[in-house]
Amino acid sequence: MSVLPAQREDITLMTEDGLTLVGELSLPSSGKISATLITLHPLPTHGGFMDSHVFRKAAWRLPYLADIAVLRFNTRGTSSPRGTSEGAFGEGVGEAADVRAAVDFAVARGLTNRWLVGWSFGTELALMHGADLDVKGAILLSPPLHRAQPSDLERWAATGKPVTALVPELDDFLQPDEARERFTPLTQLELVPVEGAKHLWVGEKYVRIVLDAITARVAPGRSPLPDRVPTEDVA
Repeated sequence: MSVLPAQREDITLMTEDGLTLVGELSLPSSGKISATLITLHPLPTHGGFMDSHVFRKAAWRLPYLADIAVLRFNTRGTSSPRGTSEGAFGEGVGEAADVRAAVDFAVARGLTNRWLVGWSFGTELALMHGADLDVKGAILLSPPLHRAQPSDLERWAATGKPVTALVPELDDFLQPDEARERFTPLTQLELVPVEGAKHLWVGEKYVRIVLDAITARVAPGRSPLPDRVPTEDVA
């Protein structure tokens, strides 16, 4: 639960259909950005929001440990302590504009080496709406493949952009063997089974696995992450 030093800023995103979304941008205090994570949270109708624990801990740790900027936001109709984004849950369809607004914001702010990082429902948004956006690639945590179609995977495949899926061994929705089969259209996919993990990545062990895996792919020179920091830098 440690919060490491960073420049943290409350932000708002404006969508093309006129909604205001609330979020936070966490930047390295060093002023150097090795990579930028544009995070897409789990299903808001089942408790997902920008503070879902893996993304909250990414924002608390990665700017300091790896000079990685972390952009978190609530998709339309989603609430968190930061506030409530305008609009209503769009079943993954209306949220296309939310994903574009987040990427456009990152581009406008000059945040470099941009990656989409989706978790559960957020992986659907990345797969359905992210292939043609100005990002380097995508990292998928616990992809359920409930909404994304083979055509979405084929569109990503056509871009050649790297996509990594971290698939929990004990996932409630899609486990590694089935994932390999269903992700066949996404020819460049790197599928990483995670032994013992479950859909929600509960436990510090699994949070560390996820954050290390993300860092290794977006900023390989900063991996593996250190497991200790000076006491005076821990909030």
